[in-house]
Parts: sequence; C-alpha cells; structure tokens
Amino acid sequence: MSQPAFDRNQLATELDAGLASLRLPLKPATRAALLDYLQLLVKWNRVYNLTSVREPQDMLRRHLLDSLATVPALQRRLPTGRVLDVGSGGGLPGVAWAIACPSLDVTCVDAVQKKSAFVQQVAGTLGLSNLRATHARVEHLTGSYDVVASRAFASLADFVGCTSHLLVPGGVWLAMKGRKPVAEISALPDDVAVFHVEQLHVPGLPAERCIVWMRPRATQ
Repeated sequence: MSQPAFDRNQLATELDAGLASLRLPLKPATRAALLDYLQLLVKWNRVYNLTSVREPQDMLRRHLLDSLATVPALQRRLPTGRVLDVGSGGGLPGVAWAIACPSLDVTCVDAVQKKSAFVQQVAGTLGLSNLRATHARVEHLTGSYDVVASRAFASLADFVGCTSHLLVPGGVWLAMKGRKPVAEISALPDDVAVFHVEQLHVPGLPAERCIVWMRPRATQ
C-alpha cells in the first residue's frame, strides 16, 4: 500500500481556514508545528495503526480540527495548569493542545504501548517540553490534574469512575462527545455533576460535537 500523499501547502490552507472559522489565532510557528505533527501521524499510522483514518485531509478535519475546536473552551477554563488526556491514542486531543497551548502541561496516557511511544516521539521531534506520554491503564495512574479529558474513550460513567482519583480539589472533567449524550448523563453517579454542555462547530465536519463539563458534586 502506498503512503498517502501529504500536500503541505493544501493542508496549510485548510488549516488556516479552519483556525479562522474557530477564531483561534495561532502563530506561524505553531501552525507549522501542527502540520509537522499531522505529517508524523500520517507517516507512522501505517506502521503503528494509530487511527483508522488514512487520508491526511480527513485526519486534518476529523482529528486535528476536531481537537482544536475545544481549545478556546479549554483556555477559558484553564489558562495554565495540568491536563490529562485519557486514552489519547495517537495524541488527540493532547498533542494538539500541547502545541496550541504552551502554557499547559499535558500528559497523554494510553494502555497501548506503541501509541504512547508515538506521542513521546512527537514530543521529542517537535521539542514540546510541555508534553509527556505515559503507557498505563488509567485506573493505575497516579498524579493530580486540573482537567482530566477524554475523546471517545468510554461512557461518561466509566470515564469518571476510573479517573476520579486523578482530579485536584476543584478540578473538572472534559469529555468530548458527538451529540449531547442524554442517556450517558442520566447514568452518571449522584456524586458527579454536569455543569455545562458546550456545543462545538468543527470546520469541514458535518457532525454534531460537544464538550460535557463535569465536576465532583460538593458534599454537605
């Protein structure tokens, strides 16, 4: 199977248009780093099977812009601090966040070793000192984070159940979902509160997307 063509100029044009639509101004060096990451994802996907999406343009829309669409909301919530991306796979959204938000300290955790190795390679290749990768099951992870995030990792109940020990006091969960997951929200335990469901628009992606923001419910 031949390597998918990577037309950097075309992808740069679409990335710039997507960032403009998201009202997310990024420096030229930051935009270049996002394309460098995308190119690494395309290159190593053939070997590591990081994502079922194969074409660079599809990766840009369905993965990179999808992740970047959450950046304004994340920056409003956490201008600086520690973020954990649970089940990050090939580094989405964690790598995109580390590139676009250099003031954040981002850790990507995945139970598949080759995926964590890829993210660590990205961190080294792109010189991202604020990005690290951990190979572990999140249930066994230690540490404390201001935001614990997931993108298509598990149901909301399973997500909060296996990560509640990782939130700092006052910390929150960020779950990226498609349409508002009403049934999943209803199935959350009583000690978890959904305080906002934030609708997102992903340029070039004709699908519903949202962030479900959650926090531990205050005990009396």
